[in-house]
Amino acid sequence: MAFTLPKLPYAYDALEPHIDAKTMEIHHTKHHQGYVNGLNKAVRELRRIAEGDGDASLTKHWARELAFHGGGHINHTLFWYTMAPEAGRTQREPTGELGPALRETFGSLENFRRVFLAAADAVEGSGWAWLMFDPVSGGLLVTQMEKQQDLYVTGAVPLMGVDVWEHAYYLKYQNRRSDYTKAYWNVVNWAAVDAMYIAARGAASRM
Repeated sequence: MAFTLPKLPYAYDALEPHIDAKTMEIHHTKHHQGYVNGLNKAVRELRRIAEGDGDASLTKHWARELAFHGGGHINHTLFWYTMAPEAGRTQREPTGELGPALRETFGSLENFRRVFLAAADAVEGSGWAWLMFDPVSGGLLVTQMEKQQDLYVTGAVPLMGVDVWEHAYYLKYQNRRSDYTKAYWNVVNWAAVDAMYIAARGAASRM
């Protein structure tokens, strides 16, 4: 079975004016599709090596390709899912079980916002900022991720992430990354993030 590009749960222009339609279309159909294609190729090549038909000396190369493109596919799938147009959002801020957990960790929702956006704005080069659930401590983390997988916290469960590769914002915001990350805050689907947090906690309790 091959990996496929997931359909967006909304139209390309649904997140206007915060994220423009052309960026969404290119991001989804070109960049995300590229990660899907790269992931499928890496899987095929590693399978060929495992079956004795490929060049085993390239195992390290294809394993790296698998990590990069697989990370890109997973990251973008979560990115689309945890955003929503205004009409599709039932929450304007973190509530449910997530809201109290964020306040406990960061002192206030506004401080969480400050920490998250600061992490996003300070990513060196291309990458992501993530809110993650750590099943070992049972707590929440704000982390940076370079590229699509570097600096990933082993075992942590991503809950929401903002893509700060230039392809995610440059058509509209040029080099004003902080304007883009602030705009991103207006399209977060907090109900989806809360549901992922509840699922992550439930899975951790069964470990």
